[in-house]
Amino acid sequence: MAIAALLAHDSGSIPALIRLHAAQRPGHTAVIAGDERLDYAGFDQLMDRVAAALARDGAPVGGVIAIAAQASIGYLAVYLGAVRAGLSVAPLSPGVTAETLAAMVGDAGAAYLFLDAAVGRALDGAAAPVAATRIALDGSTAGRPLADWLAAPGTAPRDVELAPAAPFNLIYSSGTTGTPKGIVQSHQMRWAHVRRGDRVGYGPGAITLMSTPLYSNTTLVSVLPTLALGGTLVVVPRFDAAQFLRLAERHRVTHAMLVPVQYDRILDHPDFDRTDLSSFRMKFCTSAPFSAELKARVLRRWPGGLIEYFGMTEGGGTCILVAHQFPDKLHTVGTPADGHELRVIDEHGREVARGEVGELVGRSPTAMMNGYHGQPAETAAAEWYDATGQRFIRTGDLGSVDADGFFTIVGRRKDVIISGGFNIYPIDLETALVAHAAVVEAAVVGVASARWGETPVGFVVLAPGQAEAPEVLRAFANARLGNTQRLADVVVVSALPRSAIGKVLKRELRTMYAGSAGR
Repeated sequence: MAIAALLAHDSGSIPALIRLHAAQRPGHTAVIAGDERLDYAGFDQLMDRVAAALARDGAPVGGVIAIAAQASIGYLAVYLGAVRAGLSVAPLSPGVTAETLAAMVGDAGAAYLFLDAAVGRALDGAAAPVAATRIALDGSTAGRPLADWLAAPGTAPRDVELAPAAPFNLIYSSGTTGTPKGIVQSHQMRWAHVRRGDRVGYGPGAITLMSTPLYSNTTLVSVLPTLALGGTLVVVPRFDAAQFLRLAERHRVTHAMLVPVQYDRILDHPDFDRTDLSSFRMKFCTSAPFSAELKARVLRRWPGGLIEYFGMTEGGGTCILVAHQFPDKLHTVGTPADGHELRVIDEHGREVARGEVGELVGRSPTAMMNGYHGQPAETAAAEWYDATGQRFIRTGDLGSVDADGFFTIVGRRKDVIISGGFNIYPIDLETALVAHAAVVEAAVVGVASARWGETPVGFVVLAPGQAEAPEVLRAFANARLGNTQRLADVVVVSALPRSAIGKVLKRELRTMYAGSAGR
């Protein structure tokens, strides 16, 4: 069947698309990692060997494997080979503690853990052993070497029908709370991402440079459409701005998914203006607040279009801002994607009027999580139903919609500071702080106050060579804020604590402030 005909359907199989590319364009490069390359024929065969090995070992359809390792060609082949075999995949962060990693493997019910030497060393020191069979992707002693475990070349995998509602993967997303939850995403949800990719230039001529970890949904919404639609993926285990620029020029990269802090570092790198980036067709951003100023800088200096996605790993409703088409809406996250719906509700679950601030909830026909793995109460808490019984997913983000249907985000619901009975949105205070010429980044959190219940404290990163006093910065920001918004303190830090995909970890800032001497 032709690829276009498959994509016309609301559901389908990503491994089946890769099989078609292998048949139609076997010599086209699928994946590049350093000096290693694998074409579609070789990648498809490697997926088959993974799928056949799992079937040989009795891994059941509907089972789970876990992967915790640096990105590699083997990682991708194991991921998609397991899916071909009818299993789902739990890609896990190799940077968490051994105890957290072991807990996630156990929670997922994974029979296999594919890992590398670094993760193996970490697990060897864990208090409780991991019961899953270990397979070493890098051929190390962390487990049975992948090359020895794989089925023989040419071994045909079992024929499995991949049901649209069946789990594709479990993404463990701690967000900014620190408590991992397994988000079950279906084949149908992943298929929707592939179909969306077809509309933004992914295809046989696309070359995507990977910039974020493979355990992140941010990465997968770029990686999966690239491979499913016949493009070439350039794999990078760790992000580095200088390396990104070198690889983008060398491989004539057309697509990249980056988080805001990465855009900032790339634009500020001294090699940026002397790097040829003319091959870029489209750049994407998601996962963290993307300021209007930074979007404008990207549009001014970097060839190709710019699209921001606002959504959650849990799915629901996605907003899309095609920034190069709407330069007057850069302060927004755009409008709902086709077939997606977002509404704004108050703390009692009632819809608010247009222009008023409330929590965003969203729904779509296909891009909705099945639920949190093994946590029905958490799943129920993440859902909202309208008067007709339609299911929406709560985003936890506060925002509003303007007269043109564009949504603006003002912050996270849990980050709102209630001081003296007034709601304070940290983004307003952060904007006031970064208006100072010496400040390059700011984050504001609420801390306990005997007088006000909570009071806002700002953390700032200064530009190189700057040494402005915190009290000066506080006075500067407070002069631009209302009486009920004013900062109680400002702390200068060398860097804001961030997750691997660039989210500021405000819980760490609160802990830092609570534990600092003399405050």
